Amino acid sequence: MENMQYAEELVREFLVFRGFTKTLQAFEAELGTDIGKGFQVDKLLDLIFSVYIPGFQADKLVGLLSFFKQLFSSSAPDTVLVATLSKLEVSILRCYIVHAIRSGRRDKAVEFFGMNGNDLLQKGQDWTPWFAIPYIKNPNSDPEFRVYFSKEWYEALQLSMRNFFNEIFNGSRIPALLKISSEKNNVSRLKKEIKQLNVKLTQLQALLEEKDTQISRSRSYAASTMDSSSRQSESSTLSAGVHEEHHLEMSEMRETVTPLHSMNDAELVQEESESSISKSGHEASSLSFYAGDGRAGGSSQVVYDSPYDENGRDTTGEEEFPEVKVDFQETFLGHTSPITRSRFSASGNNIASASVDGTVRIWTYDSSTSPSRNATIYCGAEIMSLDWECKSDRLLLIGTASGGIKAWNVDAKRVVCDLNTTEAFPSVMDIKCSPVEPIFVSASASGRPSLGYIDNLGFASLTVWNMKTWKAMTVLPLGEDPPAITSLCFNHNGKILAASATDGMIHMFDMSAGLQITGWPAHDSPISSIIFGSDETSIFSLGSDGKVFEWSLQNQGKVLWSVNPSRSHDNEKSGQLRYEMALDALGRRLLITSDSVRAPIYQIRSRASGVRTLPHTASITTVDWHPTLPIFLTGSSDHSVRVTSTL
Repeated sequence: MENMQYAEELVREFLVFRGFTKTLQAFEAELGTDIGKGFQVDKLLDLIFSVYIPGFQADKLVGLLSFFKQLFSSSAPDTVLVATLSKLEVSILRCYIVHAIRSGRRDKAVEFFGMNGNDLLQKGQDWTPWFAIPYIKNPNSDPEFRVYFSKEWYEALQLSMRNFFNEIFNGSRIPALLKISSEKNNVSRLKKEIKQLNVKLTQLQALLEEKDTQISRSRSYAASTMDSSSRQSESSTLSAGVHEEHHLEMSEMRETVTPLHSMNDAELVQEESESSISKSGHEASSLSFYAGDGRAGGSSQVVYDSPYDENGRDTTGEEEFPEVKVDFQETFLGHTSPITRSRFSASGNNIASASVDGTVRIWTYDSSTSPSRNATIYCGAEIMSLDWECKSDRLLLIGTASGGIKAWNVDAKRVVCDLNTTEAFPSVMDIKCSPVEPIFVSASASGRPSLGYIDNLGFASLTVWNMKTWKAMTVLPLGEDPPAITSLCFNHNGKILAASATDGMIHMFDMSAGLQITGWPAHDSPISSIIFGSDETSIFSLGSDGKVFEWSLQNQGKVLWSVNPSRSHDNEKSGQLRYEMALDALGRRLLITSDSVRAPIYQIRSRASGVRTLPHTASITTVDWHPTLPIFLTGSSDHSVRVTSTL
């Protein structure tokens, strides 16, 4: 029972509140000798089939079965349930005897019948032949007992016991106290669903109003076109009348020609009107993609290929992708300056986000999760890097532009260690924790970035730190005056470390030897971010010019896939800004930061087109994916951080 521990805590809390100290002591004592193992199915089965039966603890086995019979007889007077338990009890006791015979301990079988023989005879005549089994030479060949010595019967017994316990402990027969936690979670889930539905309703209402406005504009444009055509028709008719008055000498010809000319004009006017309506209808359909905002002197004329979306935002720097299909979206507005980094924790339940003003906030997006870990950390300098401990949500590492590295304990809500890099390398560009060992690596630069620019970072230093002693262990070799390192990533077992540099190089290190094992030029511009592929046969690199390459690790230097999201990046800033990318848990979708209000999500090595995120109100500066779910994180210059779940 997954809610058993929660219910026990409630009982303790109530007893303390009422002052029932003796009852509490008795309660704790009985918990210490809990024969039912907290009604955890796996522990009960292990106790029966791996402890009591192999250890020939017949008295404890009988006591456990009697405990359950008494419990179910009193708390759930269901005749079918009690009868099923009685049949299972008979089978378990016979399993004990069969194990004793198989193990050559016939004395244990005789001992068992000596202790429990009278009770067994009172339960029915089925036990009578079993009293002779210790004295039969080969009972496994006897038709009476042969089936009980088979592997199939033993496995069927285990499965029957598991199904029975699951039905009892996880079914509808559990006490009301154990349902409190589940009901609380259900209420939280329903509240969350209601909130999501309200958001969708608001979006649909806004979309409906927008469509109504577009239809009204379209009708107005069509009406104005009809009026213009009508005036043109009247002018043509008047001109024809004047022409008739001044050419009386051609009256016979005019009588023949003038009606034909008038009819052609009318047909022409009608054709022009129909053409105008058709054009207006085309423009109306185009409104859903290019809605004008009255920038051209208040004119109502629709401008094709307008650089503004339906909300009036500039889209000239966005990919021509459809919007991502969203299940729900939460927005965190706790920061007061542009976001520099944001990361999911190892479990994905917590989020750390940092901003230019030197603050880091830890928060949760799930309303069903306790917000007790929420905290604000003041670092006193711009945050350059964040990384969570890989095995838990307990520690968060923070790197700043002033050479500081802080280790924040989320449970204790305090800084447990405050480290400093050397004065020669003050900017902590990236931090990565090993997925296996209690170590992390920091990439520091001798220069200080200005507003995210990475063209003057100077030289690099890679330091390995011990997370138990909080001391530097070694400095990885990079050669003489190496260009600054901008991004780090470990492979799954922490044996290999990849590092990207401002000169466009990718470096690979063997962490056990502490040496660089390979490297190759990957970009013509500084590299902003690198990530191992999901199967670790490839590695992705993102240049500051926006170009993305997937490199083969088996055939070094071979490009497996590439993309150039030029419309999401400002070419004038190429080679200067720190961009980020993030790979989803399945390794199929790549999310990239953007200079526009939306960020592109690419399908890796797929013919399917990508999608775009829902818009922020400013450029997207940081991204991350949930470690297991289709949920991504975006931080923006508009001071907001959003969590988006995709369908």
